[in-house]
Amino acid sequence: MSWLDWRMGGVVVNSKPLSEMNLEELWMLFPIILCPHNPAYAQWYDAARTALLSSLAPDAVARISHIGSTAVAGLVAKPTVDILLELTADYSVAAASRDIVDNGWLLMSSVYEPDLKQVYNKGYTPEGFAERVYHLHVRRLGDWDELYFRDYLIAHSDVAAEYGSLKLSLHKPYEHDRNGYTEAKTDFIRQKTIAARLEFPRRYAID
Repeated sequence: MSWLDWRMGGVVVNSKPLSEMNLEELWMLFPIILCPHNPAYAQWYDAARTALLSSLAPDAVARISHIGSTAVAGLVAKPTVDILLELTADYSVAAASRDIVDNGWLLMSSVYEPDLKQVYNKGYTPEGFAERVYHLHVRRLGDWDELYFRDYLIAHSDVAAEYGSLKLSLHKPYEHDRNGYTEAKTDFIRQKTIAARLEFPRRYAID
């Protein structure tokens, strides 16, 4: 069954606001879905990138990148485009957050110490997933692991295939447990990120 078939045939309409749902209800409404790579993900990213850049001040954005599995051609993935938005060193986080929310994003989490890490999403509705789903990760400009891991998967198709097989093996056991699904991938991601930093030393270093 395709993701679109699942959306059209498998979601029960729910009038309860997302803010009133507990974690179990949210995981049932938004299960782990894995799909073959969709070439349209690049267009999804471009559309979101253009909208974000038009919403934020010119001096706010240091770098914006398509990260995660949807950035890797041929890799099975959740149909969710992950975007890393890196702010310039002195730009106001509050101002950036206001502009992002005004652009239709929902702030899900925000951490300021030891590093700024905010996560926004778009495409989660009381009826289930929208046609396009996004996660936006907001940080200061930095040497982030996600960039190295993405590049390593792109450079090593065998490793990408191995990662895809791992995700498929975890799909059913963790279909309604996003935290467990993420945790089960952690060792693999950590090991390959270390290898990536050895292969691409200081590729994203800023000093």
